[in-house]
Amino acid sequence: MLFARTTAAAFALWALTFAAASAHGQTSPSPVQTIASYQGSDRAQRLAKGAGQEAVVNLYTSMNAEDLKKLVTVFEAKYGVKVNAWRASSEKLLQRIIAEHNAGRKGLDVIETNGPELESLAREKVLQKVFTPHRKDLIAEAVPAHELYLPTRLNVFVQAYNKNKVKPEEVPKSYQDLLHPRWKGRMGIEVEDADWMAGLIKTMGKSAGIDYFKRLAAQDLSKRKGHALLSQLVVSGEVPFALTVYNYKIEQFKQAGAPVDWLPLSPAIVRPNGVALYKNAAHPHAAMLLVDFFLGEAQPLLAELSHVPANI
Repeated sequence: MLFARTTAAAFALWALTFAAASAHGQTSPSPVQTIASYQGSDRAQRLAKGAGQEAVVNLYTSMNAEDLKKLVTVFEAKYGVKVNAWRASSEKLLQRIIAEHNAGRKGLDVIETNGPELESLAREKVLQKVFTPHRKDLIAEAVPAHELYLPTRLNVFVQAYNKNKVKPEEVPKSYQDLLHPRWKGRMGIEVEDADWMAGLIKTMGKSAGIDYFKRLAAQDLSKRKGHALLSQLVVSGEVPFALTVYNYKIEQFKQAGAPVDWLPLSPAIVRPNGVALYKNAAHPHAAMLLVDFFLGEAQPLLAELSHVPANI
């Protein structure tokens, strides 16, 4: 599996960048806690029965629409539970969830989004730790110590280029190569990839890392919002070389015949995506069924869609 040999080191780096949230204090269990922690031999039957009665589950996610539709179709067909999905950027998801929680609004059940935003939600104490039989199959380095969310897929930051705009001999072999004058005005970057930047600085050393990014900034980077948009701009040739795109999306474009290719400059920086149960879930049985689905049955489906699954 792609990047299997580098994920442990990459996640160790990511873990140093984002501190784990504090453990929750425990009182008498709520109905959601009881369902989320149940480990009896009839667990699957209980969840399926309860989910059938609830009939729906509400999901907030930053997954792209095409991939989400494929997963939802499989889940709904198997379990007969309607998935009401609200899609937005991970930043907007975070803002909405905290606002709705503070307002006491009911409805949210499951969250699937980027690790940094899930860490923020863990610190806000809005997530519920769960038991799932799929926990043992996940990459250990990708599981946070508090386990308030669990990894579903790994977004590996890679560099992508348009083959009509970048000659084979120009393709960089290291981050230092990007400081060459030939790259001035030809590179694009996603504006909110602070964890990628922090990971590189930590690897390079603080002083050398900060100096590197000052020199990189002098290359007149094109700053864009959204990894999918940045990938599309590489496809069109508007951005000849992108510094931070997700491996799965640019690979999808490549497989569709776009004149693009990509490479992982060392060190590989990984951003995990995860799934979490909202602690006040309105449909807890269906929510746990969906959490199990993301961590189990959806894993090979994600691989088919060019994602790096979290159980590699």
